[in-house]
Amino acid sequence: MSARSGFHLPMQLNVGIITVSDRASKGLYDDLGGPALQETSASYGWNVLESVLVPDEIQDIQRAIRSLIGKGCSLVLTTGGTGVALRDVTPEAVRQIAIRELPGFGEQMRMESLKFTPNAILSRNLAAVVDRTLVICLPGKPKGAVECLSFVVQAIPHCVEVLQEVPTSC
Repeated sequence: MSARSGFHLPMQLNVGIITVSDRASKGLYDDLGGPALQETSASYGWNVLESVLVPDEIQDIQRAIRSLIGKGCSLVLTTGGTGVALRDVTPEAVRQIAIRELPGFGEQMRMESLKFTPNAILSRNLAAVVDRTLVICLPGKPKGAVECLSFVVQAIPHCVEVLQEVPTSC
């Protein structure tokens, strides 16, 4: 059990983090979302295997996801590219390689975020299964990414266990 949140954590939850940003990938903007998710993941007791930075390009996002899965990540968190700008393509990139989408994650993130900002309705946050890995697409703003992760964190351990075929009580 995590003292911070009171939910069950699996024995090994290896996490990969992808920051999706044209400006940060060109060095024009500091990546703040990735480090914020690293810190939050560590506070949940998760093992962050790697954090990467890619531009808003579908193939680069997909390549980064596949690479992190190949390195043993059972959870991949993306930050950025979930808005309505033309270059925001993270959900499209994930959907193209997913075997199934988990709409409850995005619904929960939007419902809770609406309590803070009416612009949450514009968010295209989502979660999907790629191979046997849970991929969660979070907002690009560090505060929004961390908050949205906190809104769904209790469902993550069980989801990962089921995907990894760990015996559960279900």
